Amino acid sequence: MPLSFDLPLDRLPEYAGTNPRPDDFDAYWERGLSEMRATDPGVTLQPAEFQAPYADCFGLQFTGTGGSRVFAKLLRPRDLRGPAPAVLHFHGYAGASADWCTYLPYVAAGFVVAALDCRGQGGVSEDAGAGGRGTLRGHIVRGLQGPVDQLYYRQVFLDTAMLARIVMDMPEVDARRVGAYGGSQGGGLALACAALVPGIRRVAPTYPFLCDYQRVWEMDQAKDAYWELQDYFRRFDPRHLAQRETFLKLGYIDVQHLCDRIRAEVLMGVGLMDTVCPPSTQFAAYNRIRSPKTCQLFPDFGHEALPGFQDSVFQFLMQL
Repeated sequence: MPLSFDLPLDRLPEYAGTNPRPDDFDAYWERGLSEMRATDPGVTLQPAEFQAPYADCFGLQFTGTGGSRVFAKLLRPRDLRGPAPAVLHFHGYAGASADWCTYLPYVAAGFVVAALDCRGQGGVSEDAGAGGRGTLRGHIVRGLQGPVDQLYYRQVFLDTAMLARIVMDMPEVDARRVGAYGGSQGGGLALACAALVPGIRRVAPTYPFLCDYQRVWEMDQAKDAYWELQDYFRRFDPRHLAQRETFLKLGYIDVQHLCDRIRAEVLMGVGLMDTVCPPSTQFAAYNRIRSPKTCQLFPDFGHEALPGFQDSVFQFLMQL
């Protein structure tokens, strides 16, 4: 790994993060969880057009914080004979849940699967705060100029927890055997979900996004997925007079600060040439995890498919 790009490999396991953590961080998230628990999810299930011989497939919708109707794909084995394990999947930035067939290996192995569409991004879920669907990008900075409870990712992190709650309450699911996984944004959301829902047992993030925003900016990597950080300063604070306040506010939705709440066993995959989510930002989150954890490193790979890692994720989640 070129030393000019990120920290030397031997320094990554000790890196403690750069982005500040607000003093009332824990109270902020307890307040959010209280709001989520007080929200009637109004769950609906609609049979999907896609079906498989051994899987029943549904479109699941629920109401999240702020009133948005949020969509997830739900798949379950057709011949369930008792409470089954479950996995939650979270997708990459501006995307949507994967094609139905992507989840069939888990169903064939006896798992219930729920795959979230993040509100307002590339899927079906609406973003009530932004007027509907298809807002796609700009979500990191959405809400920065308003009250901290209106930050976009506050709502999405709480959506992951609401989905976990809904799935764990299903009679066909064994609530003691639930895992979460995803890549990039999905990796960050899997960690956030496990932090907000202590009952999650295993979590497998791949190069998690949404970690250590200030480090990204200081590395001049506020481009690609993080471009809106630089664009925000250029448009709204060109002299960086409010830089400290901006990063402190982003600290509320910085996944690294949630990670010490995780009780699940963690398997993480990191490409050491990742210029989209720099390795140090990922280790800022990983190093705060206190539960059993393993990190697989891929020295010559960036923000791309990591050979064999999804096989490792599948085998890891099969141990639920």
